[in-house]
Amino acid sequence: MENGKRTKDAAVGSEGLRRRVLQRAGVSIAALAILGCSANVRTGEPGTRLLGANASVGKGTVSSYAEFAQDGAPKAIGIVFQARALEGLPTKRSDGHHCFDHDKDGKFDLDKECFGSHEWVIPLPSEVARRSEIAFKWVGLNWNSHGHIPPGVYDLPHFDVHFYIEPIEKIYAIQPGPCGPENVNCDQFRLATRPLPSNFMHADFTNVNAVAPAMGNHLVDLTSPEFKGQKFTQTWIYGVYDGRVTFYEEMLTLQYMLSRPAACFALKSPPAVGIRGYYPTQHCVRYLPQSNEYTVSMENFVLREASAPAVPRIER
Repeated sequence: MENGKRTKDAAVGSEGLRRRVLQRAGVSIAALAILGCSANVRTGEPGTRLLGANASVGKGTVSSYAEFAQDGAPKAIGIVFQARALEGLPTKRSDGHHCFDHDKDGKFDLDKECFGSHEWVIPLPSEVARRSEIAFKWVGLNWNSHGHIPPGVYDLPHFDVHFYIEPIEKIYAIQPGPCGPENVNCDQFRLATRPLPSNFMHADFTNVNAVAPAMGNHLVDLTSPEFKGQKFTQTWIYGVYDGRVTFYEEMLTLQYMLSRPAACFALKSPPAVGIRGYYPTQHCVRYLPQSNEYTVSMENFVLREASAPAVPRIER
């Protein structure tokens, strides 16, 4: 690599990016096609875990997991970090995925022309993925060593934990390009910022045009403490694309995780959902001293029936 740049790979495209991401995550294409299978069962807090796929992160691993009530309803869906996964994390801004050659010089500047994140794909346990009444199917974990926009708010080292409803093929079809603050294909930027039906989103969450390649648009809660002058520790985000909700996201700083929290937060749920299924009512971050692990989870699921879309909401 010379002057922070690398030669452009002529084969870069949706499928190429998708395959390289999965290889880096340690998940085969075949395994992703069936969204993984549970590796084993272990006892943890607050209940018995069914473990799914895992990825090598830092000096440890991060695994997906689920917990179920006796009637089969999900109690928790999340990921569990070994403590060593928080050590030796990448320090470079980007892992070289989702690049766009703005200056058309045939090279990618990792700091300026590539999405500023390191990413892993972690399928949820098959006990989750196979059930049509559970909307969430896989996790996209991102490590942002330099944070991201907006400056002065989310520019601290942190993780983004995306719990995806949308199939991976559709997510990775969202390509880099010249539009928006995160450099997305212009046609897809317009789709990503298409207004949602008013009943499918909580009123506090706002479109700020934070459309990212291989993710979609991020609606933020401008009433959160980090927008009131307090230091960012953790927050909740909804992902949308083409007028539908595509992921739920917990975002939390490395410093917050290392403080060994044991906290749950009420989720600001949309008034209605477009897909029938189980949806969480709270999100939690816990340090588990017995196993020296950290969990990031969605919990207290309720079964919600699908509703017809209301008129598109008007952004503030």
